[in-house]
Amino acid sequence: MQSNPKYDEKSYESVAMMDSKDCIDDEGEKNENKRGHWASQLEYLLSVVGFCVALGNVWRFPYICNRNGGGAFLIPFLVCLVLCGLPLFFLEMSLGQFSAMSPTHVWSLCPLLKGIGLSMMIMCFSCVVYLTVICAWALYYTIYSCRTTLPWTDCNNIWNTDACVTSVKALNQRLTDAFNSTNVNGTGLVNMTSGFNSAYTSVAAAHSNGTHFDDNRWNNDSLSHTAAEEFWQYKALGISSGINYLGPIKWELALCLLASWVIIFVCVVRGVRSVGKAVYVTATVPYVILIVLLIRGLTLPGGTEGALFYITPNFSKLLEIQVWLEACLQVFYSLGPAWGCIITMASYTKFNTNCLRNAVFCTFVCEGTSLFAGLVVFSILGFMAKEANVPIEDVVSSGPGLGFVIYPEALSQLPLPQLWSVLFFIMLILLSLDSLFSMVETVVTAILDEYPKLIRWRVLLNGVYCIVSFLLGLVMTTEGGVYVFQLLDWYIVAIFLIFSGLLECVIVAWIYGIDRFSDDIELMIGRPAPLFFKITWCYITPAMLLTTLIFTFTQYEPPTYGKYVYPYHTNVIGWIIAAIPLIPVVVMIVVAIYKQKGSLWERVKMSLVPDATWGPADQSYRAHYLEKHRKPSTLKSAFKSSVSCT
Repeated sequence: MQSNPKYDEKSYESVAMMDSKDCIDDEGEKNENKRGHWASQLEYLLSVVGFCVALGNVWRFPYICNRNGGGAFLIPFLVCLVLCGLPLFFLEMSLGQFSAMSPTHVWSLCPLLKGIGLSMMIMCFSCVVYLTVICAWALYYTIYSCRTTLPWTDCNNIWNTDACVTSVKALNQRLTDAFNSTNVNGTGLVNMTSGFNSAYTSVAAAHSNGTHFDDNRWNNDSLSHTAAEEFWQYKALGISSGINYLGPIKWELALCLLASWVIIFVCVVRGVRSVGKAVYVTATVPYVILIVLLIRGLTLPGGTEGALFYITPNFSKLLEIQVWLEACLQVFYSLGPAWGCIITMASYTKFNTNCLRNAVFCTFVCEGTSLFAGLVVFSILGFMAKEANVPIEDVVSSGPGLGFVIYPEALSQLPLPQLWSVLFFIMLILLSLDSLFSMVETVVTAILDEYPKLIRWRVLLNGVYCIVSFLLGLVMTTEGGVYVFQLLDWYIVAIFLIFSGLLECVIVAWIYGIDRFSDDIELMIGRPAPLFFKITWCYITPAMLLTTLIFTFTQYEPPTYGKYVYPYHTNVIGWIIAAIPLIPVVVMIVVAIYKQKGSLWERVKMSLVPDATWGPADQSYRAHYLEKHRKPSTLKSAFKSSVSCT
């Protein structure tokens, strides 16, 4: 294998000139020291694991696993994890550690595509704004869990409708009674509508005072809701008729959102020094709670059946291409590559840290957590299904539906339900906070790397950032805020993450050069990148990501929330939102070409060469590194051959 392209003589001459002018001098070294490092490897690893182990591991993975073949889904998932997730994880960890730069600067190894770093920063900033709302929801539920009677266990509250039933068991009984009291027509369809017209009218009346509520939207087959669902929709959210009517701010949620941002500010106020201390709690306590919930779940009636239902394989699903593509997508949701956060956290670790060992360790710990969380979720759902005398698949859900409707109802049926509810929602808060810490730090680090003089004002910068994000997030505490949340979550993540991961592989393996990157890794850990990673970076991972990207575009459907269908214009807005993170990539391509001299082709070639800021973060290696790449032998075919990994 040969690595192309190398630096050209002009680039190295400019670096030498900058070196002679003390570009890398004692002052620069002082600035690097001011940037800080993790206090220990343990803090670093806990922070990485805390970022990766998030809500996607707890409330998305079990649902996707069950939907795509149960235990059999682990086969395509592990294949995608090893061939796609782990290579990207190791790539980002190596880049950050080698350069000690944020995502906005690390891509100086290819100035033409440096905009991908800005895109990552935009992505993190946008996602922090709406993901913090989940933390606010969980805090809201935690407070209500301290009541003598959990408010989502009965139908005697002011927000409940006449169609309310106390549980899935009661709902199943109402369905059975309705079935027995109605006639089956000639086509075999049960006419159950007339029996619930009065309840239907009550639903509309209950939400006509001050709330724009569409009485045809939330009806399920029985035109009834459980108490847990009505607490979520009508009390916690105070949900409006649609995204066209946002309504007033729900101040209880707004205060919970404010409290969430205060916690985030306190934990990130001093950068990695304060985050490193916070993760001792936020990254470890969720595991303790998961273990406690699993033990309790398996000892309940139906708990073992639920766990077995989760892992029972359906191997026929392996023949479906969609199962493999969803496995690849799930790797991004539950591992966290392509966000820029892994690069940021790695940039604060020491130059000679064994990044290969850390990447393998963190990858399998994070995905092992996904498997473990699935057992926890399905053991409780198995108990709930047995109590309600319904099939387990009837109570399976994902996302907020699992976290704020199904699971609270299941926990309410346990002895000491307040205790289990508090533990569960604290776990959700901690899982959210870990990821939010990393995203906030990614944005702040990028700003400080661009403007080093702001380091002395870091506390103020963090405060301004948190205030701005809080104010932007208030729109999602309105009565129609959940529609905005769903729209952002639907469009802003899926397309960009896959595109970003694909671009990373192209830049490192095909433009910067796979052998050069392997040499950089050897400089850090004492040995080059294993052949497995070279092959995956060059061929397998890009091919999988390209296939997944095409599939995502062709299979993408407009968002929905329950039975509410978003109007057409919001779908247009959604695609505009999805395109925003991609704009810096295009803009920086134009800027990079404009800055060069010569013909268009010469400008493009020069823009593919790493700029003068790229190199080892450790100053003791930097001079040797630059001297090595000034050798004429390394420049012979810099621009004469096409970029190749073979």
